[in-house]
Amino acid sequence: MEAYKFIKTGNEWYIDLPEYIEQGGSKGDLQMVEGADKMLDMMAENQSSVVINISKEQFEGADVLNLTEKCDPYIGGGYYFLKYYQGREINQTMWLCQVTEFVFGDIPQQLFVKRQNT
Repeated sequence: MEAYKFIKTGNEWYIDLPEYIEQGGSKGDLQMVEGADKMLDMMAENQSSVVINISKEQFEGADVLNLTEKCDPYIGGGYYFLKYYQGREINQTMWLCQVTEFVFGDIPQQLFVKRQNT
């Protein structure tokens, strides 16, 4: 399990991943869009940043993102579905871009997420 920080600038969310930029990636690739931004709004609870524990392995208290569609390599990433968040049914679909492959080495069938208490 790793902790990742997400920062909201204006109305846009970005993952704080300097190692991706250092290896030639662009800041635009780190923007969270197509539903991932809505998930972060919810998880951040009106804050401008949030730290989320994310893993390919299940861990205590985590909610599960299930892969529903792996995108064509030209587009990259995949669409995930978050049925429940902290016990509430939310049915949120989101696209996680090719940066997911950079972080995990592939597009996992499942990702487990939990807001880190600060």
